[in-house]
Amino acid sequence: MTRRLILVTLLALLAPSLSTADSVYRWTDENGVVHFGDREPVGRAADRVNVRSGTATSSPQRKSPQEQLKALDERQADRERNEKETAVEEARRKQRQARCDAARANLQAVNSNARVRVIGADGEQRYLTPEEIQEKRAEFEAIVEETCDGGSES
Repeated sequence: MTRRLILVTLLALLAPSLSTADSVYRWTDENGVVHFGDREPVGRAADRVNVRSGTATSSPQRKSPQEQLKALDERQADRERNEKETAVEEARRKQRQARCDAARANLQAVNSNARVRVIGADGEQRYLTPEEIQEKRAEFEAIVEETCDGGSES
């Protein structure tokens, strides 16, 4: 009876240590050699080996620190690219709005005045003919239609 009691006590003491065995990792180096170890290698992916069954379970969601750093750098570069593209788009939008405002102002000036005075390339002032005013009106209307959202709102 005492022998059985000692055996049961010994098994009870050893059972927790058997069930909480440390992890074993398996990985292959650059030469194709398979290695096993109790610590996960730095810089390469490793499979966790189930000691009881002898099967390996790969953990694709777990990456090496170098892979995590590379992924972080890629995400940061993407974010910077997106911010740069957004800034360029904002500048284009502002430039387009300024052109729209100028075209609307010019169209209003052409429509509200019977005589339009311009300064030529030589610095001389002259008045536009009615045909030239019509051409300018069409030009400004086209610019407003092209650059302004919603056409010519004055």
